[in-house]
Amino acid sequence: MRLSREEVLHIARLARLGLTEAEVERFQEQLSNILENFQVLQEVETRDVPPTTHAVPQQNVSREDQPGASLPQEKVLANAPQQEEGLFKVRAVLE
Repeated sequence: MRLSREEVLHIARLARLGLTEAEVERFQEQLSNILENFQVLQEVETRDVPPTTHAVPQQNVSREDQPGASLPQEKVLANAPQQEEGLFKVRAVLE
């Protein structure tokens, strides 16, 4: 499916993009290629393929939580760039 120059400009206007003439030509070619690829995918027979959320089966690879001893406060703060009263000191992100 070949996109026209007007269709590319319409898409750019919807996306609030200002395009140069060179960009319009480039995107016309690129978007047309993308749509052609989707057309090829539409022709693939998928009637006997069950719907899936992932192409391959997935399993949780996390281990079970195992409680353990915490690090001492001095060791945790040893490489902190700034600390104050036994806590990490960071710049405020909200006023």
